[in-house]
Amino acid sequence: MDKDRIGAETLLAAVDLGSNSFRLEIAHYVGGQIQRIDYIKEAVRQGGDLDENRNLNANALARGVKCLERFGEALKGFPEQNVRAVATQTLREARNRDFFIELAQKALGYKIEVVSGVEEARLIYQGVSHFLPQSDERRLVIDIGGRSTEFVLGKHFDTLKTESLRVGSVSWSLKYFPDGELTEKSLSRAEVAAASFLDVVTRPYAAQYWDMAYGASGTVGAVGDVLALAGFPEGVITQDGLDWLRKELVKAKQASRLKLDGLKEERNAVIGGGLSILRAVFQILKIEKLYVARGALRHGLFYDMAAEASDGLLYTKEASVDWLLRRFPVDARQADNVKEAALYLFDRLIGNLKLKKSEIKKQRRLLRWAAECHEIGALIAHDASHVHGAYILDHTELMGFSQSELHRLSLLVLAQRGKLKKLDLSLVDEQLIISLSCLRLAVILCHSRNKPTLSGIADLQFNAGEMILTVLDSWRKSHPQTSYLLEEEVIAWKKVNWHLTVKAQSNDAEQLHR
Repeated sequence: MDKDRIGAETLLAAVDLGSNSFRLEIAHYVGGQIQRIDYIKEAVRQGGDLDENRNLNANALARGVKCLERFGEALKGFPEQNVRAVATQTLREARNRDFFIELAQKALGYKIEVVSGVEEARLIYQGVSHFLPQSDERRLVIDIGGRSTEFVLGKHFDTLKTESLRVGSVSWSLKYFPDGELTEKSLSRAEVAAASFLDVVTRPYAAQYWDMAYGASGTVGAVGDVLALAGFPEGVITQDGLDWLRKELVKAKQASRLKLDGLKEERNAVIGGGLSILRAVFQILKIEKLYVARGALRHGLFYDMAAEASDGLLYTKEASVDWLLRRFPVDARQADNVKEAALYLFDRLIGNLKLKKSEIKKQRRLLRWAAECHEIGALIAHDASHVHGAYILDHTELMGFSQSELHRLSLLVLAQRGKLKKLDLSLVDEQLIISLSCLRLAVILCHSRNKPTLSGIADLQFNAGEMILTVLDSWRKSHPQTSYLLEEEVIAWKKVNWHLTVKAQSNDAEQLHR
């Protein structure tokens, strides 16, 4: 997506696969603002259909796919780069998520990313902050979703601290109000349990760290609507309002009997859990007023698309990688050596391939980050640093990255050396193989932990599943250990369905090369 392609006539689409609802919003991005064209929301409630093995049941799978088929019809003709679709906590937990994602992507017609809790929180803050007047206030943003609650501290458009906890309106309602019974006792139990679960945010998100508190989407939006129609100040939630709403729930006795202006029937079943969590948040963070924010995760997706078109999102990703490298320090000089060699090989190789400039750019960045992070596991154990590094990348949460992007990074780090059979390369796409071959060769070229002599690399090509590396004959003779390691690398690739050939260029050709 080029920056100048996002104009007043450009349609963008954001899809949010939440635990309670799936949402599709279509909008124009004009003058830094989102102008809604269409909005569809369906209460799919997948968050309530994870079985004891944390698998989505057949009904949940079917409901999700049917909803996305309808979304897909509305999105027909949209360029791929103009659509962002993300899934949150339920699919982070679901063990059969890959099966569902495959069906879901086919139904929607576009890629779906499962985002981490940290990334979800960042997107929420992006959506909220762009709808607020710009000031120097320090902001606390809270989003109580179906199976998770996000807390964010930020200023202007910058996210400073994030937390995502596995407590949400759907999961809490299933646990404490399984039959829909709303009593003083059940509500008290749910509130006490929520306060205990959320206690970890009491200190880092205490009132001394923020000036204004905002609530986004989900439970906060629903509670705000009900209180406004009941005569409380519009757009703000107070303890008095929460106390009144709690009494209304106890008075109804059953979720199915709730008749509150502004509360949609589809939310009756989950309002008990959502309200319990919200009251617990007020208690532990000593909130007096929570302002109902207009922005939400899907709006964060719109601003990310705009930022990505102008490389603005790159700053967030770079900052995340820098943070990771501070947390797991590496030999910076060696990381630079491997990065330089890997990118040198990639640039030689990529010219022979028919890829879009945007794809090349994205893949080159991924390779650069993999090279910078290739030894992050050495802090745990040097001999198995590639294994530990891959584990870290697969189990960390970095702002700006989807879980699929982190997994691709982990695959590169895992397979940077050693046997290739640890990856099922038949399931890996060609672009990742290209990056992997560049990284493995770079690690070999830098085996002495000195700056490699890259002038000895005459050419690198990729053709029909085979990488062909051509080195100068004089370079090969003056680097016997590297030549030996390259011979071993050729053998390693013979054991999988991709191949590497190393050729030596003659002295006459070498003179011509010079």
